Amino acid sequence: MKLSVTPTLHERKLGENDFIVSKTDNSGRITYANRIFMDICGLPESRLLGVQHNIIRHPDMPRGVFKFMWDTLKAGDEFFGFAKNLCSDGGFYWVFANITPDYDKDGHLKGYYSVRRKPPESALKVLIPVYQEMLAIEKRSSTKEAPDKSIAYLVDVVKSTGAADYNSLVLSLFKPNGL
Repeated sequence: MKLSVTPTLHERKLGENDFIVSKTDNSGRITYANRIFMDICGLPESRLLGVQHNIIRHPDMPRGVFKFMWDTLKAGDEFFGFAKNLCSDGGFYWVFANITPDYDKDGHLKGYYSVRRKPPESALKVLIPVYQEMLAIEKRSSTKEAPDKSIAYLVDVVKSTGAADYNSLVLSLFKPNGL
């Protein structure tokens, strides 16, 4: 269940030392949310637990980013990325996210663990135009093909930077001086 609010231009920003922490089950339903997560998105624990993490997905985020994220996680790899999230009042906030598969003592996947923090403005200046083009590609494509076509564009962007792969590019953008 996604938030049914009209997005606004009101931006909330994480503090330099703020960390959003959440855990989900295998299908992305929230099983834990820390206080900072609840405060910034404006939702109490009772509205977050048991619902899909995409409850906070902002419509400015390309579907391809999330398909790429899930493909990465399902392959057993950790994912690094930037996301614009929706608040319960229609505002938004940007995060730099690290999502890691979470295994039990027997090595069985039990869910995902995510830590998010404030992204550098320099990274957003690079990524916002990329995300805008991915959205435009998705709007010009059929519903079924849209995520794959926008991922293809993202892969081309990564190659054009000379980065070894997506995670390398994203991690380089997180550094204070960016690329």
